[in-house]
Amino acid sequence: MSPSNQSASKIPLAFASCSIGLPKHTLHQKVEAIRSAGFQGIELSFPDLLSYASLHFGRDVAEEDYQALCEAAKAAKELCSRHELTIMVLQPFSNFEGWPAGSPEREKAFARAKGWIQIMDAAGINMLQVGSSDSAGISSSFADLATDLRELADMLAAHGFRLAYENWCWATRAPKWKDVWEIVKMVDRPNIGLCLDTFQTAGGEWGDPTTASGLLEGISAEDLTMRYRDSLKELTRTVPSDKIFFLQISDAYKMDTPMADTEEGGLRPRGRWSHDWRPLPYDGGYLPITEFTEAVLKTGFQGWVSVEVFDGKFKDKYGDDLMGFAHKAKSATQLLLSTATAAGEEAK
Repeated sequence: MSPSNQSASKIPLAFASCSIGLPKHTLHQKVEAIRSAGFQGIELSFPDLLSYASLHFGRDVAEEDYQALCEAAKAAKELCSRHELTIMVLQPFSNFEGWPAGSPEREKAFARAKGWIQIMDAAGINMLQVGSSDSAGISSSFADLATDLRELADMLAAHGFRLAYENWCWATRAPKWKDVWEIVKMVDRPNIGLCLDTFQTAGGEWGDPTTASGLLEGISAEDLTMRYRDSLKELTRTVPSDKIFFLQISDAYKMDTPMADTEEGGLRPRGRWSHDWRPLPYDGGYLPITEFTEAVLKTGFQGWVSVEVFDGKFKDKYGDDLMGFAHKAKSATQLLLSTATAAGEEAK
């Protein structure tokens, strides 16, 4: 095994439960497939927990029925434990930060936070992933966003939990890695760090689903690539490895027909792109995700790397073959990590 492969092999691998299978597949089926491929951890997605709770109780369980969800979370913990999988994070907690003080939206956001923390307690999960809000009507002040996230971090710290803040590339205020990093620094709590994502940065700073080229336009391709590389160099230089709590990986399809640059169904173009057009690495995408992975690894990061894909072509490509898909995901992840590690070593 080469030095690069030795380094990559030390990184623990996880799989987001929302990223495998079709709506008909149960959490149990997903867990079995994920474990069969040799993954060590799982991101428990709230919609999967909700479906699992409804199946567990034989009735529709509401999103706010935290008593039932906590009971289901205990069962999910046992399920994952039997399959030797760590539930490394509960996700995706969204549209939380930046609501006006005293507003119903802010009250609901904090009530939801308390409920999710109860679920984390029940399931033995010690990390919450928070996506940068894509809601309209939230504050434009990073200080205001940081104030809310500081309060959430303190709520989590009381339970020994951590907060992983992720930039969503269609977010209202913090779509870039540098935005969420600035906010995390302002929060200034030891239990808050970053969830970085190959799609969210490459798809936000380089790719564009609304253009025929699939690239951000208004700048030459050469200058765009240079700007992207400069951003990655800054990430490596400025973000300590211990502040990267985990890395999610996926790619994106180049759109055959560019998306309309308008909001549809409550989602901006990159949000729609994210929901249905994110395959595994080396499975039809075109984003420069190896370079982003290399930049993260060059910080010294060796934490969880997790597959989070949303491939709308899953049924056509894989049918019901969850096991085959999971094994392909494991191979793709290992190849991405070893390639990115080798590229980093060559650049020294």
